Amino acid sequence: MSRVGKQIISIPDKVSIKLGDDRSVQVKGPKGELAWTLPPGIKVATQASEINVTRESEDRRVRALHGTTQRLITNMIVGVSQGYTRNLEIHGVGFRATVKGSHIDLQLGQSHDRLHPIPKGVKVTVTENTKIAIEGIDKQIVGQLAADIRAYYPPEPYKAKGVRYAGEHIRRKAGKSVK
Repeated sequence: MSRVGKQIISIPDKVSIKLGDDRSVQVKGPKGELAWTLPPGIKVATQASEINVTRESEDRRVRALHGTTQRLITNMIVGVSQGYTRNLEIHGVGFRATVKGSHIDLQLGQSHDRLHPIPKGVKVTVTENTKIAIEGIDKQIVGQLAADIRAYYPPEPYKAKGVRYAGEHIRRKAGKSVK
């Protein structure tokens, strides 16, 4: 049995879960609504304020999806009740970001500005021109947007310039030594 998959999920007071006949799971909460379709071979049972995820067979693919399904449903519940936030920092002279409508404008020392679209359901705020906060209810979309923005100019090891996650430690390398 999967250690993660057999964990029972508790449902907070303000969250409601609806299981459809077409294997869909809908989670509604104070921050919004998320939906997902269960993979074949996985069953979900709800009791008073708990959810139990079980598998129908010991097939390798079904065993792999057991823990994944449990964790995705947990992430949906946390997303609609609390939400997710990723914070990014921009380091470098002249590097900055601004939000322009439904795009984030990144000036990262290149010959052109990077305009990255902001997905629906995600709120992006920029403070001090160098701190970016990404908030939303879907953990995957928030994390992917943060990774896409970081990928434009990942932090380099010599001067540590670039876009990094807040609190990320960059291992510095020594530059050329002159003899």
